[in-house]
Amino acid sequence: MAARRRIVIGDDNPAMLEAITHMLQSEFDVIAALEEARAVVDQVPKLKPDVVVLDISMEEINGFEIARQLRSGFCRSKIIFLSVHEQLEFIRTAFDAGASGYVYKSRMNVDLKTAIKAVLNDKVFIPGAPISQYASNSKTS
Repeated sequence: MAARRRIVIGDDNPAMLEAITHMLQSEFDVIAALEEARAVVDQVPKLKPDVVVLDISMEEINGFEIARQLRSGFCRSKIIFLSVHEQLEFIRTAFDAGASGYVYKSRMNVDLKTAIKAVLNDKVFIPGAPISQYASNSKTS
C-alpha cells in the first residue's frame, strides 16, 4: 500500500481548519492545521508536506505573500489556494505567487480532493476549467 500524502492547511478561521481537516483526513495525512500565517511560513519547510492548502485572506501576511516566501525558500510542496475570492485576478495572482491549484471555498466539498490529486500528478487545477489558457502558459513547481 502506498504511503498517504501529507497535507498542511493554513487558514485563520478555526472552524474552516476543522472542516477542511475532517474532509481530507479520510484520504490524506493532515500533518498540521495552522491558524497563523507566520506558523505556515515557519512550519512548512520543516514538515515538507506534499501539498499546502492555503487561504488567501490570512491575518498578518496574506496567502500570496506566504506562497512567495515558501517559493523563495525553495519549498517544493504544491500549493493550492482555497478562497472565497472567485475573481479571475485572484486566480492569476495565486498562480503568479507559485500555486498549482485554486479552489473556491463555495465548491470545496466538490473540488478540493480533486485539486489535491491533480497537483500531486503535476497537473494544474483551476475552478471550472480542467485546462485553461492561463494554466497552459504557466509553469508551476
